[in-house]
Amino acid sequence: MIGLRTCIVTRVHFHRLLPRSSLYHPLTTFTHIRLRSTMSIQQPPWSLPKKESEEPVLRVYNSLTKSKNEFVPLNGRRVKWYNCGPTVYDASHMGHARNYVTQDILRRIMTDYFGYDVHFVMNITDIDDKIIIRARQNHLLETFISQTNILDQSLLTRLWNSWNDYVRTRINKGLPENEKAKEGQEKEAWAKISDMYQNREWKQDCLKRDEKFDMHYTSARRALDAINVAEAQLSAGNIDSSVAHQLIDSSKDVLVLSLDEEFKSTVTDPAISRKLAAYWEGKFFEDMARLRVRDPDTITRVTEYVPEIVSFVERIVANGYAYEAEGSVYFNTQAFDKAPNHHYAKLEPWSTGNRDLLEEGEGSLSSKTGRRSASDFALWKASKPGEPSWPSPWGQGRPGWHIECSVMASAILGDNMDIHSGGIDLAFPHHDNEMAQSEAYHECEAWVNYFLHTGHLHIEGLKMSKSLKNFITIDEILERFSARQLRLAFLTQLWNSKVDFSESLMTGEVRNLETTINNFFTTVKALVNQATGEVTASDGYHHFEQQEQELLASLYQSQAAFRDALCDSFNTPAAIDVLRDLISKTNIYVNGRGKSLNVKLVQQTAEWVGNMLRMFGLGEGEKQEIGWGQLDEAGGNINREEILMPSLRVLSSFRDNVRKLAIAKGDDALKEILALCDKLRDNDLVPLGVALDDQEDGKALVKLVPPADLIKAREEKRALAEAKAAKKAAQVEAERQKRLQKIEKGRVAPGDLFKPPNVPEGKYQSWNEEGIPLTDSEGKEISKNAVKKFQKEYAAQIKLHEEFLAYQKTGKL
Repeated sequence: MIGLRTCIVTRVHFHRLLPRSSLYHPLTTFTHIRLRSTMSIQQPPWSLPKKESEEPVLRVYNSLTKSKNEFVPLNGRRVKWYNCGPTVYDASHMGHARNYVTQDILRRIMTDYFGYDVHFVMNITDIDDKIIIRARQNHLLETFISQTNILDQSLLTRLWNSWNDYVRTRINKGLPENEKAKEGQEKEAWAKISDMYQNREWKQDCLKRDEKFDMHYTSARRALDAINVAEAQLSAGNIDSSVAHQLIDSSKDVLVLSLDEEFKSTVTDPAISRKLAAYWEGKFFEDMARLRVRDPDTITRVTEYVPEIVSFVERIVANGYAYEAEGSVYFNTQAFDKAPNHHYAKLEPWSTGNRDLLEEGEGSLSSKTGRRSASDFALWKASKPGEPSWPSPWGQGRPGWHIECSVMASAILGDNMDIHSGGIDLAFPHHDNEMAQSEAYHECEAWVNYFLHTGHLHIEGLKMSKSLKNFITIDEILERFSARQLRLAFLTQLWNSKVDFSESLMTGEVRNLETTINNFFTTVKALVNQATGEVTASDGYHHFEQQEQELLASLYQSQAAFRDALCDSFNTPAAIDVLRDLISKTNIYVNGRGKSLNVKLVQQTAEWVGNMLRMFGLGEGEKQEIGWGQLDEAGGNINREEILMPSLRVLSSFRDNVRKLAIAKGDDALKEILALCDKLRDNDLVPLGVALDDQEDGKALVKLVPPADLIKAREEKRALAEAKAAKKAAQVEAERQKRLQKIEKGRVAPGDLFKPPNVPEGKYQSWNEEGIPLTDSEGKEISKNAVKKFQKEYAAQIKLHEEFLAYQKTGKL
């Protein structure tokens, strides 16, 4: 009655809202009852979950603090990043690989792992003292060659003069004072130098004075030999242009210095330097592509920003931090350091008195006059004869080295950036000068928030140097090792520590690690492909027992440890160890579970490992592909499993059935079939990169492996088998020879054993009827003990003689 009354009252309250025709409709009343009932029931309260642990935050080693600082971008997840690019005047080398591959790894971690939106800017220094000198000398040498048509005395005279100058200016640098060559006596001095060059201690002393002494000596020796050969050719009447050009080519290191000294003032066109820079810039990016280094988001070139550089310098002067002297403009480090909120040399304040570093930073063509302080550096350089130039308020000139990066980075990223990176060798004075002049321009306290410096590269424990003959170009190193192996080598060492690149590192740790990972992916892909090819049906077990729980826990723990490692200032060695350890645990699980393993769990683990390796730039391919990806010969991504596996499964299944039949029947015909199955596995499929691993259940595990790896493994297995067989054959032969020696002892009849020629003539005088001695050479009776010994030897000889007679009859040992 209560419920009914409620309904009626409610209907009265709402009757004005309903159409009159529906006021007493039973459905209307029922619907309204449900509405009231629903409104009276509420959801239970919900509480925000409490975190069991806090996610680690990224901390990076910051050269500005010499410690690990939490990384905090200024604008959410947007990161402004400037990386010092190369000075392009020669082939890229292993130092470039160390720096740019490492920076690429850090960039990939930031974007592909931590998910930051990075704007990565890199400059190309295409005008610089080294570029100017190299381009000018190349231009002068090319011009000289084009104007030389014959071999004559004037060419030889010029080369002799160039060689003499080279000995005095280059070779003398490494010599002690009492051995230096004097003008007009270069040949006599050279004779002594050549003799002493074989003395290791003398040579080491020279290298201490000039680390390039060995290189200079080699150039001088090559030129001298070429000049002597050319003189002989000229005497023989051979004046062909090819002989002259061969002479010039062999002597170019010597000749070009004298040409430069004489004609450098004639080379002023900026296009000449730009041509050289453009060529080596192209080669640099080709090498970076081969090393799988991503292109920068923005590339800047100095020659494209000269007007901006002039304006930038003008403002620094206006702000009171620079001064003009003799057409050049210098940054006033003392005025900057005394200004409020400014500090010169934030990275290496202890290096401000290092004159060698300061002079190296200014370049070999810089003027030594006009600066008020030794620490002041050029923002704008007045061009001298033989140097390219651009107009400015201070006269014709060109940019200083340090100002280039400040202007280009400011033009793209503004008055502040999150990250600035480069090699540690640039920290002072280049990066310190960059920051000082930029903060002087923007009148800010901090132009860079985080400075990331990659560590030095050493080759076999020594700094890379042409003079030490351990200088390796990228082209040379890629002939011996793959880009993946190089990247692995850098990943296994901290990005900001010194890297000792050695043969043992590459052929030992790196190749072993690569093999371990490759074998893991090959096995997992084979297992997944096998499971995919089978009809899915439950066997009544869920296959998620304790072993699976432990593997899944290991995956979760690895993912957490991996993040911890990368948050710890990109600790890639620790991260790689995490992946290696997880691979090991997964292999143990696979080997221990047999046919009961959970393939999906193994696949999940392998996919995560592959994703992390690809994140590091170790491969390409779809994210869900197992492995770190592979490229075909044309450089494109391929999926061999998708293309080949359907056919391979059919072929493998056919072989499985044939093998089972042959094993079960066992007669000679089926043994031949079994041999054909082995031939298919061991010979026919190997060049195709297909491996069949026979399992206990009679089904082969189909693996796709690089053919070269399979062929190598087959040859190693064959060599091992041959070595084993050879060892066994040697043992058999040794036993046969031993047996023959024993048989040969039986050639003597027992009765003749103690008679000549088997014993010395006259040793015994009489014997019994069996041939055993009775008296010795003096006629004395043989002792009883001696007779017993003879009888024992006689009995043994009877047996040996019988074996000998049997061998003669049958030929069998």
